[in-house]
Amino acid sequence: MKAYIFPGQGAQFTGMGKDLYEQESAQQLFEQANNILGFRITDIMFEGTEEELKKTNVTQPAIFLHSVILAKSLQSSFAPNMVAGHSLGEFSALVAAGAMQFEDGLRLVAARANAMQKACEIQPSTMAAILGLDDYTVEEVCEMVSEIVVPANYNCPGQLVISGSIEGVDKACAFLLEKGAKRALKLNVSGAFHSPLMEAARAELASAIEATTIVSPACPVYQNIDAKPYTDPKDIKHNLIAQLTGPVRWTQTVQRMLEDGATSFTEVGPGNVLQGLVKKVNRTIPTSSASL
Repeated sequence: MKAYIFPGQGAQFTGMGKDLYEQESAQQLFEQANNILGFRITDIMFEGTEEELKKTNVTQPAIFLHSVILAKSLQSSFAPNMVAGHSLGEFSALVAAGAMQFEDGLRLVAARANAMQKACEIQPSTMAAILGLDDYTVEEVCEMVSEIVVPANYNCPGQLVISGSIEGVDKACAFLLEKGAKRALKLNVSGAFHSPLMEAARAELASAIEATTIVSPACPVYQNIDAKPYTDPKDIKHNLIAQLTGPVRWTQTVQRMLEDGATSFTEVGPGNVLQGLVKKVNRTIPTSSASL
């Protein structure tokens, strides 16, 4: 069974999608995206600086566009039995699987990016990658800290990203290093994604998600919030809303897809980060990058 996976924020690079733009059908989608967004995101994707591309309101729609347009360009060779996306990538997965229209997905991603950026400005916050500890120890330490800090991204065994207030993350990092973490690496992000500090963004995005038409996808979509497969539009909407303040259970998602019969994983979008994470869950499973 073929599993297709879609990357999230952090996979971007200058020049992304330029090869896709050479195809006429892809050009039309890119130009449609420029019109919907109100600025030429293609100029930033193809020729912008790393700093320009790193802005949340650019990064998220850029990765979404690269992933979805690549999936559409694969045409008949894109035949997933199951899909999943890491954080932002969940929106790409839903559009690629036919649960949402391209335009609706892009508008939601743009709204999500703007809402998250505004939430980041309300309170200084951050994230940190904890390497070399089991999930339970990280969870236990987060509960001990009185300031806001929670497990945010279960990326793979031995790699869990925590998220919260600057004070909370700093305290948790110090405790986790004492507990034997190999590294506690502060991330260069604008805020505490997938934490209670995104509540303002969740509330803002909820109405937009509820107003968007979502239909049953062509195959099960494994959603971040609980790593389970879904096809019911009501469930999908509920889980998309919960995702902003809930954790990305990527380790558990890959494990569940393997249990459900996945025999290969194909990453659709910029970079190959997710392939590396899959290999850390199961070294023997075949992985690849989608290509034209």
